[in-house]
Amino acid sequence: MYYVNQEQIDARLAFVPDLLKACAALESAWGTPEADSELLLHLAQERTLHLAIETVTDVGSLLIDAFMMRDASSYEDIVEILAGEGVFGADVELVLTELVKLRRPLTQEYNTLPRSGLHPMIAKLPGALSAFAEAVPAFIRKEML
Repeated sequence: MYYVNQEQIDARLAFVPDLLKACAALESAWGTPEADSELLLHLAQERTLHLAIETVTDVGSLLIDAFMMRDASSYEDIVEILAGEGVFGADVELVLTELVKLRRPLTQEYNTLPRSGLHPMIAKLPGALSAFAEAVPAFIRKEML
């Protein structure tokens, strides 16, 4: 029998709608002429990306532990393992892999990040995060049968 920390998974997945709202707000705000020079918008998008990464990798690690999947050696590996186990499809895997590759620049190279324009991931995130948030509970239900 598997032990799934449903409370932790649910708490993290419950945060996804906030990330989706943040993406929408950022896309909307970037429509103004002065947006590109707004440091606060750049920092907000960086934090949104960072929180999306943490949400995906936290939930991924909880699933890997719960269902005794192979150990992940990197953030990219977490996404690869989940896709390989059928948690979500290749289209979501591509976006989430691209997302988690941003972790190092966002957390370690933040002082040298280029701050110009809306990051392309902000537009890609809503679809992938929504699919992820739907796929995880479906996977858990399927595995617990």
